[in-house]
Amino acid sequence: MSEGKPRVLVVDDEQAILRFLRVALESQAYAVFEAASGQEALSDAVSRKPDIIILDLGLPDIDGVEITRLLRQWTQIPIIILSVRGSESDKIAALDAGADDYLTKPFGVGELLARLRAALRHASQPKGEPIFTSGDLKVDLTRRLVTVAGREVQLTPNEYDLLRILVAHAGKVLTHRHLLREVWGIVYEQEFHILHVNISNLRRKIEPDPARPRFIITEPGVGYRLRTS
Repeated sequence: MSEGKPRVLVVDDEQAILRFLRVALESQAYAVFEAASGQEALSDAVSRKPDIIILDLGLPDIDGVEITRLLRQWTQIPIIILSVRGSESDKIAALDAGADDYLTKPFGVGELLARLRAALRHASQPKGEPIFTSGDLKVDLTRRLVTVAGREVQLTPNEYDLLRILVAHAGKVLTHRHLLREVWGIVYEQEFHILHVNISNLRRKIEPDPARPRFIITEPGVGYRLRTS
C-alpha cells in the first residue's frame, strides 16, 4: 500500500455516484481519484498508482469486465465491482475476469467500506506467508496443519486443497468454477455438487456453528469467500 492515505480510484460515469463515494471515502481518510470512462480508468491505473479500484461495469466506452481483464494482464491491484447489474452471470463474469469482490447498487456504505478494508488487508499481506490466521482458525501451509482454537483438524486431501486455495485468496470471492478447476481439474467445472459437499464437510470441521459459518462465507449463486480477521 502507498504511504499515507490509501489511494482509491473510483470508476463510474454517474456524477452523483462519484460525488457520493468521494464524500464517503474521504470521510474515512481515503485519497480519492475519479475516472468516468474505461480509457481514463486504464490510464489512471498507471499514472495514479491506486491501492484499490472501485469499478462500474456499464461504462460508455469499454465494459467493466473487459477493463478488469486488461488490468489483470499487468497488475494485481484489488478491484471491487460496484454495479447495478445484479445477475449471477454478471457477477461470475466479473469475478472470473479477475475482480476481487462485487457489490450491487444500491449498496450500503458500511458494507462497501468493510469490503475495501478486507481487500486492502489481503493485498498488503506478504506473499508466500506460510501461516494464515482468522479468529480461532490457523492454517500452517508449510506443515499442512489446520487448527481451530488450538485443536488439530483432520482434512481429506480435497478439503485441504480447497481451504488452501481459499487461504491464498482470503477476502476475495472465488467462483464455483474457479474452485472446481483448481481442486478437481477443468473437466469438473460444472460439478457443483462435489464442491457443495466438500464445502459442507469442511465447514463441519472448522466452523464453530456450520449453520452460521464464520470463516467460509457463501456468495449466493456465485461462490465462496474466506473471511479475514
